[in-house]
Amino acid sequence: MKRIFLIIALFVLTFGLSVSNAQTLADIQFEKMDHNFGRIREEGGPAVFNFKFTNTGKVPLILQGVEASCGCTTPEWSQEPILPGKTGMIKVSFDPVQRPGAFAKSITINANVPKTTRVLTISGEVIEKNLGILDHYPVNFGNIRLSASDLSFVRIKDNEIKTDTIKLYNPGTSPVSVNFKIIPPHILIKSFPEILPPKSTGYFLVTFDATRKPVYGFVTNRIYMSFNDEDNFKNAITISGTIEEDFSRLSTTDLENGPRIDYDSRVFDFREIPQGKTVENTFKILNKGRKDLIIRSVTASCGCTTGKLSSNTIPPGGTAELKVSFDSTEKVGRQNKIITIISNDPQHSTTLLRVIGTVKK
Repeated sequence: MKRIFLIIALFVLTFGLSVSNAQTLADIQFEKMDHNFGRIREEGGPAVFNFKFTNTGKVPLILQGVEASCGCTTPEWSQEPILPGKTGMIKVSFDPVQRPGAFAKSITINANVPKTTRVLTISGEVIEKNLGILDHYPVNFGNIRLSASDLSFVRIKDNEIKTDTIKLYNPGTSPVSVNFKIIPPHILIKSFPEILPPKSTGYFLVTFDATRKPVYGFVTNRIYMSFNDEDNFKNAITISGTIEEDFSRLSTTDLENGPRIDYDSRVFDFREIPQGKTVENTFKILNKGRKDLIIRSVTASCGCTTGKLSSNTIPPGGTAELKVSFDSTEKVGRQNKIITIISNDPQHSTTLLRVIGTVKK
């Protein structure tokens, strides 16, 4: 009998505390928790809807956070506490640019209410805008417009020759001739047609001949354009690619008996340093293969990071040191720099090292 009375007493106490806690909370009641914009046009600007609510609780309502499920959706909300019985508003904007088709987004609300998380939703369909000729040629050089100002051949073997194109458009009322300046030996570029009539399209035919570039790793070149023989060195396009050794003809035995690159560590974490300080680290490069390991190139993703190699050739079982230096001048915040190593390891010709840490101003 005593046990039964104890259970009843605990239940009453728990229920009483729950009621007491509920009475110290606000509550929120929305006029509607979802809204369909219907069909909206991509070029029509942001679509906006105001979710109106009332504090139906006994204490002031505080919206502690309102988060959207997508960067395309921006919520704004009442920052001041909402007194009991009063109303507030959450304004939600949806940006339809480059988001054609149906959409459904959620907005999560955290507040001092029972079951603290509430979710609003917006939905609709974005009608894609009709693209004009200039939308297809967004890079504006005045005399002509291009589909892109850079062309990457990504990875290209040292015995390969690749071609690609950049499209162009003459928006003016006069013909335009295009000539190219400072062209390296491994790049061939021609304009078709040579003279582009007004209101017409053409293209640049670009050839990247890796056999004429005796280096390995990332290669980038700026090609300058002259329109109607008028020089302007602001008019430039970028051609790039990463040249790698072609191992496709090696046999299984050749691959097994080749060099094999490895490291004592692949990440240098300098943790936290003041701005302006230079830090250094030495990576050890190991050859765990059966032939000489040749380091073709060492390149960093930033001019603030440099690498000095003790030897480009590492015999089987041997090591070399790569001394890496990071200069934090004019840097601030979290840093993540990449060092790319190109070698003659047929199975791992491209490997990456990282320099990470935080620079405090």
